[in-house]
Amino acid sequence: MNRWLVVLGAVLIQINLGAVYAWSLFNQPLIDKFGWNREDVVVTFSITIATFALATIFAGRLQDRIGPRWVATIGGLLLGIGLILASQASTLLQLYFFYGVIGGIGIGMTYVCPLSACVKWFPNRRGFISGVAVAGFGLGGLIYKPVISSLIEMTGVSSSFLYLGIIYLVLVVAGAQLLKNPPKEDSISSNLENVSSDANNDFTPKQMLGTYQFYLLWFMFLFGSVSGLMVISFAVDIGIDLVQVTLEQAGNAVMVIALFNAAGRIVLGNLSDRLGRKKTLIMIYSLTAIIMFYMSTGFMNYSTFLIAVSLIGFCFGGFLALFPSVTADYYGTRYIGSNYGFMYQAYGLSAFAGPLIVKVLPFTQAFVLAGLICVLAIIMAKLVVVPQKATVTNFKEKQAS
Repeated sequence: MNRWLVVLGAVLIQINLGAVYAWSLFNQPLIDKFGWNREDVVVTFSITIATFALATIFAGRLQDRIGPRWVATIGGLLLGIGLILASQASTLLQLYFFYGVIGGIGIGMTYVCPLSACVKWFPNRRGFISGVAVAGFGLGGLIYKPVISSLIEMTGVSSSFLYLGIIYLVLVVAGAQLLKNPPKEDSISSNLENVSSDANNDFTPKQMLGTYQFYLLWFMFLFGSVSGLMVISFAVDIGIDLVQVTLEQAGNAVMVIALFNAAGRIVLGNLSDRLGRKKTLIMIYSLTAIIMFYMSTGFMNYSTFLIAVSLIGFCFGGFLALFPSVTADYYGTRYIGSNYGFMYQAYGLSAFAGPLIVKVLPFTQAFVLAGLICVLAIIMAKLVVVPQKATVTNFKEKQAS
């Protein structure tokens, strides 16, 4: 099987899953139609992201057992059905359950499958191929923005859920049919850091959770994601409050961030294959910290504001591209679905932590905090080393004694 067909299926799936980040387009139409409060409507997105993140654990374990095709197919069906049911929602609880829970489970079940399949087909280019796969997710909101806006304008907000549900269902299920794991002998190789992915270094989730490296990596992922989402989620507010730009100018930042976010996933993922994951991560955290400390001064004009948020988006994309590869490098590919499901919970938590910090602290203080945790992540990156199975054995022996 041509392995690039797997990549095609992965990108097709991820673009449709990434459309979830265009949720803000539904807020005002739902408020206008049902008279709900904005804060209550926005909760739908939070429920979706939380459910999505939690579902990756179960989905990862399931796809490790039965393969990515069937799990992604089930996920695509659930996502489509969730949105189709959401078109009939007349209460907030119905919207939360249909879109947030059922749709969120669909996204979570599908998300890990393309990543898992791709890193197995490209063992020596894991960073690049993970970047390509997740770049589709980053671009999904941007690509679907005009589609969703047109559907809402032409058919109304409820009917738009119906049509989008059908579109997602068809395209995600179609992409899932292209997902397939390689023959075992083709997936055994090593990356440029000479991290073997043979059976001796294939950690089960339980074994992975017994290594200290997992917790270092988990918090590194959390710190990078918190810093990125802190800026991405409030780019418009930062532009208006700190830089004193117009709403239209601040809105341009959202488009620029989306493009740099997608580019960062591919460019930095590819760079990590050449320089090594740790060196690339240290570089990304360093750049993020520098920009955060600069933004904390508040001395920005429109040009420097765009440059700063674009680079944050670029680095944030790198985090999402590198950590699937790092998980495969450190813990093997046999259980990559399950293992990355646990690792991904760091991102799920960051989706709440980043915006929460901004609500509690002024922007300038929040940026200082983000810069400091990035510096801490650099220290952690220097400390983390590739685990060996002996690490788990010794850990258990110490517990027994």
